[in-house]
Amino acid sequence: MQIISDPTQMQLIAREVKRGGKRLGFVPTMGALHAGHISLVKTARQQCDVVAASIFVNPLQFGPNEDFAKYPRTFERDCEMLTAEGVAHLFAPTKDTMYPPDAKTIVEVNELSEKLDGRSRPGHFKGVTTVVAKLFNIVQPDKAFFGQKDAAQVAIIRRMVRDLNMDVEVVVCPIVREADGLALSSRNTYLNPQQRKQALVLSRALNRIQFLYDEGDRNAASLIEHGKGIIAEEPGAKLDYLEIVDRDSLEPIETISKGALVAIAAWVGSTRLIDNLLL
Repeated sequence: MQIISDPTQMQLIAREVKRGGKRLGFVPTMGALHAGHISLVKTARQQCDVVAASIFVNPLQFGPNEDFAKYPRTFERDCEMLTAEGVAHLFAPTKDTMYPPDAKTIVEVNELSEKLDGRSRPGHFKGVTTVVAKLFNIVQPDKAFFGQKDAAQVAIIRRMVRDLNMDVEVVVCPIVREADGLALSSRNTYLNPQQRKQALVLSRALNRIQFLYDEGDRNAASLIEHGKGIIAEEPGAKLDYLEIVDRDSLEPIETISKGALVAIAAWVGSTRLIDNLLL
């Protein structure tokens, strides 16, 4: 696997791949890789001829009181995992490479960026769309692969790609879970054993909503209240939000149809976790 830190070199490599008539798949990450990331790589290998990944802990998407400084960084281990999965190129820039001191440009998707996690984390999605736009310009992928766990991020990136006529297909892959239902996340490493058990309340709440939906309940307010009731049973969890929204617009839905997004965020100890499902 070739490790590249210079954006110009990465662009040259991407152009060479395309000149050879090969389809380039791209998996952007912040490192601290787990089986969820690897599932994206595996899907990319199935659908594309060459796979590139990136590792960059993006400071723009962290608020002033968030966990940028302590976000897990496991670069050597991550490189071993990506190499084992056949990733050809790893783009691993520095902060100054991505954001020169005189940089003035940001990319923001208005309105959508203020919903769900954007409401709880002001400026978060502006940081996400800015870095993803830069990565797309640098890596120039035919397809980019994201996880369904970051459902709001997926909706916002899709809208950015559409609105800016970016020549890239956004592929969304299913959430990967532990055997007990906990959605994989790099932040799970923050949880102690007790908190790890408490974190299961997120998937229990989602499963309860899915069960009631399957039983015929189509009233969003009713389903949300049942989900909140499950969260309330776990004193170690503090709910941030639980909403049922349209998967593309992220607008709340009153009467549910198939494919509605149930999104949840909660604090377990000092760790903020997210999860979701599509009904």
